[in-house]
Amino acid sequence: MNSVYAASKVSDSIFKPLPKDFNLKKFSINFGVVNNPNLIEIQNLGRRQCLGKDEWPQIENINAWMITAETATFMKWGGLGMVAAELPEAFNNCFKTENDKITVVTPLYLGDTGKKKTKLEETTYYGAENHSITLEKITTLKVPFYGTRKSLTKFPVDVFYGKLNNVEYIFLHNDRFFSINPHPDNNPAQDGCYILNEFNINEVERFAFFSKCVYLLAKTLYEKPKNKIITPPNLLIANDWHSGAISGLTKYFSIAQFNAGIMPQSTCRYLKTLPVIHLAHHLGYQGWDYLNTSKILNSLYENMASIVFKNAKAIKNSNPRTSNTLIVHDCYNQASCNFHLADRVVTVSKNYMEEVSKELDFGYDFRDILKMRKDHRNFFGIVNGYNKKLITPNPEKIEKINTYFSPFQFKYYDENNLHAKLENKKEFINLLSKLASDADFKQKVIPLVDTYKFNDLTGKIKNIEHTPIVCATSRLVEQKGYDIAAQAITNIAERFGRLKNIEMPIFVLGGAGDLKCFEYLTNLKDKIMDINPKCGERIFVFRGYQDNFAYAIQMASDFYMMPSRFEPCGLTQMEAMAKGALPIAMSTGGLVDTIENGVDGFRTEVFFSPKKHRVYGNNITAQRLKNNVKAYTETLIRALETFYVHFPKIKQMTINAMRKDFSWDVKDGSIYKYHLLFKTGHL
Repeated sequence: MNSVYAASKVSDSIFKPLPKDFNLKKFSINFGVVNNPNLIEIQNLGRRQCLGKDEWPQIENINAWMITAETATFMKWGGLGMVAAELPEAFNNCFKTENDKITVVTPLYLGDTGKKKTKLEETTYYGAENHSITLEKITTLKVPFYGTRKSLTKFPVDVFYGKLNNVEYIFLHNDRFFSINPHPDNNPAQDGCYILNEFNINEVERFAFFSKCVYLLAKTLYEKPKNKIITPPNLLIANDWHSGAISGLTKYFSIAQFNAGIMPQSTCRYLKTLPVIHLAHHLGYQGWDYLNTSKILNSLYENMASIVFKNAKAIKNSNPRTSNTLIVHDCYNQASCNFHLADRVVTVSKNYMEEVSKELDFGYDFRDILKMRKDHRNFFGIVNGYNKKLITPNPEKIEKINTYFSPFQFKYYDENNLHAKLENKKEFINLLSKLASDADFKQKVIPLVDTYKFNDLTGKIKNIEHTPIVCATSRLVEQKGYDIAAQAITNIAERFGRLKNIEMPIFVLGGAGDLKCFEYLTNLKDKIMDINPKCGERIFVFRGYQDNFAYAIQMASDFYMMPSRFEPCGLTQMEAMAKGALPIAMSTGGLVDTIENGVDGFRTEVFFSPKKHRVYGNNITAQRLKNNVKAYTETLIRALETFYVHFPKIKQMTINAMRKDFSWDVKDGSIYKYHLLFKTGHL
């Protein structure tokens, strides 16, 4: 490219934003034939990226920025926040001798949602997750974005630097976009960094602005490399849809600015070749904003939005909704840009990669795009890791639980001392009975947890060792399949309830979340009480969350139910296995990659999509079982029959589960796969 040539060919007509609300009217997207080499490059970019046509750059020392809206250290809502905290820490520990590092780039949120509170006092930032960090202000950026005046405004963004443990953090703050004080119209289900804030900024607009800030910071550091504290990155890791706009900025916007003669060739080359790895968690979350489509695109691409949009051609695929990389059909979709333009796409387990590139129910509008990427080896599945020390039975945590639930006393155990786990089962039954019989005690220890018709089991269990305790303590949301669990338990109640020589299972089910999901469980309790009161009194259901209570449940349980409709990776099954609760799981997503059926847990022989397509398993089994409820019921029966008939096998499986280690930094673990990918672009 030649900037003098490009500038001389540019007409003032390219400096046009997209028409206001263009997507709210009927319109069609036409990609005309162009002769300008820069516009040809923009038109061909989606195809080249999906087919992996470009060479991966040689990176001697990795200086990666992990661009993330959440971190478990300062602002967490889900698993992607855990990854943003643990992956950089493990990576920096493992590869510091090679001078490779990941720096976390995240918003500095300020405000109080009622559940999440943050503040900045002088040089100390207090995040929402009980951690603080000392910060140094580095610079202030001026970030063009649309504001209340419906025109581009240069918003000031303060850039702060801090270090916690072995991870460097770059925080970006603007009062308007990163306030978490809620708007009066905020949906109560939206909290943390996802609220509609006091300035009427929603999550999609907030994170589009965040991507623009990151882009301008990288550009500024490259053009003015005077800062000795933070340096321009040579790799960008976009943590899910929140930073999904980044590759469009580094590639499309940079080329368009060079084409207009307002960006030097060297800057354009640096930005457009800066490799972007998009880390996709759950594809159901993509960052849609129909009403603000033109506003966000004009904010991102400024007065070159029209020319970028008119040339943002996607690779040909069977989905007519994804012909333009910046929108899906007629709606801004923040994940779309990275799915089309990122240099590599990674998702959080190998099996989930297979699901999203095979099934529309899992890949949504991007199924075809991801299949092309997988076939051309630039889409990968890497199982999320964890810090095992944080989830195994912990003596300090158990001591706190004993103080909290006094006079009840739980014992420390590990895979070499399962007798102590049996003692915990006994103590937990006593705790449940106390909660059922003493309203004052219940109000004292779990005041925010609603219990439903708890029964006192004192003296009713003759042989605790041969009484299976089955639990589920996930969020009460449709994804987790509590309705499937309820139907499966109903199906087995009659089967086992008629047997006189066994102790019926104790089911402990609940968590924070939807009232509708809780009703599945209360209806289950009532139904089983009507059918067989001796079975029904052993079903405990609750709504709400209390950390000590959830920890005690897992320590006492033999099995952990996961009838999930989807589970891209899943951390709960790993936590349960570490505490010796064998997962009984659906064969979906990361559950397939982390649970070895019959060895350290139980999985269904088959798994169906919502449209009843067989996703996992063979056709013969699928024809026999027909749906996920039957498949899960069969697996639950298999787990319980193994417990009753082959108890030594259950003990060995429990040992296997507790010994399993998904830590990021185990030999050949996830962190080494990421390191190889960063260095070579391949696994």
